[in-house]
Amino acid sequence: MTAIPARHFDDVAQAERRDRILDAAERCFVRSGFHRTTMQDIASEAAMSPGNLYRYFPSKDAMVGGLAERDRAQMAHDFVLLAEAEDFSATFVRMVRKHFLEEPREKAVLCLAIWSEATRNPEFAALSRDFDRDVLTRLTGLIERAKERVKVSASVEPQSVALLIATLANGLFVRRAVAPDFHPEGEIGQMLAVIEAAFAGRFDLPRIDPVGSEWNPESRS
Repeated sequence: MTAIPARHFDDVAQAERRDRILDAAERCFVRSGFHRTTMQDIASEAAMSPGNLYRYFPSKDAMVGGLAERDRAQMAHDFVLLAEAEDFSATFVRMVRKHFLEEPREKAVLCLAIWSEATRNPEFAALSRDFDRDVLTRLTGLIERAKERVKVSASVEPQSVALLIATLANGLFVRRAVAPDFHPEGEIGQMLAVIEAAFAGRFDLPRIDPVGSEWNPESRS
């Protein structure tokens, strides 16, 4: 049998502690808000000492960066699964339901809190901008590949449809976070109906180039 290096176990343990801290920070931010939450609150929620907490994250801003990084990694994984799926439409529907129905509502609340803070905090604004750009770039590439596989209409303009999907998704996140009359099944169904029509090329979308042309799908990695 091949021995597993001790370093491997140490890396796994550190990753688990990092995730534990991020989970605790997420719960605290949702419960009390970003500004009212202290590092001590997060340490207590994570059941560790403040000193140990600071070994992993020097500030709350760094924790928000860690949460964004973790969400981007999960989103990238979902896009890979979608790109490789034989049944593009069914897999797309499952991904939408996962993010807007199966994930806890607290995810939407935290997302809205970060967007709000981004209006005042340049670091949060940069995080939000980079996350949005990543999603738009991946969506554009996904739609381009779907066109090549004849999974969506040849008339579809991928960049415009990607922006439409992102706009609808952002609105759904806001409603899920704050609207007392939010109807998950009905509103997700409405969004999917619009996206299905866009994929089928049943209406034309005006092309909207991002301000400053900073979003360039050709630059995706």
